[in-house]
Amino acid sequence: MKVFRLDELESERAANEGAYLQFLRERNMSVGLYALDAGQSDPQQPHRQDEVYYVVSGRAAITVGEETETVANGSIVYVPAGVPHKFHHITEPLKVLVVFSPPEG
Repeated sequence: MKVFRLDELESERAANEGAYLQFLRERNMSVGLYALDAGQSDPQQPHRQDEVYYVVSGRAAITVGEETETVANGSIVYVPAGVPHKFHHITEPLKVLVVFSPPEG
């Protein structure tokens, strides 16, 4: 078993001065913490893996392909592999758990 604390992951992500921290990598998936400040732009490009976002905190819009939805605490978004997607109109600092399957990279 592996157990993680969100506050510790956030501290590690911030210390590394990056928007993304991968904290778990297994044979069939990887999991990371992604954070964007209010007003920040999302530089993501489409990934080769399916992914699921779980919004831990914050408020934003996300566009996946041609569809746009508002997301906030508790929102879960599935993004199929290869589909363009971006968070935008981030009005509250955004913290998102990201699950990639198969593992990213």
